[in-house]
Parts: sequence; C-alpha cells; structure tokens
Amino acid sequence: MFLTTANLAKAKSKTILVQMMSAAGTGFFFNTKRGRLKDKMVIRKHDPFVNKHVLFFEKRKIRSI
Repeated sequence: MFLTTANLAKAKSKTILVQMMSAAGTGFFFNTKRGRLKDKMVIRKHDPFVNKHVLFFEKRKIRSI
C-alpha cells in the first residue's frame, strides 16, 4: 500500500488566538480567539487603566487553536 501526500496532509485549524491591544496607549492587552478566515478584529471594551471603554485592535497572531 502506497501513502500519498494527501493522506499525510494536516488539517488547518478554524480559529486562531490573537492579542488585542488598547488604542488608549496604556499597554493593556488581552487574548481572544477569532476565525482564521475573518478580517482583523476591532472591539470596544473596558480598559481598567483609563477606566473607560476604548477600542481594542488586533496586534498580532499568537497561535492556531
């Protein structure tokens, strides 16, 4: 029986773990997951350093889940 490359290929994950950085410039960040094929995330969430809701932008990909 011969093994082909199709039998040995790994499946890609559907979600990735990304780091969200505060737009307020405080350095506060959190990690969240998003779909691999979706666009970069922008979320409005609470930043405890300025005690306000601010925008959080996706800074970098951490790993595939």
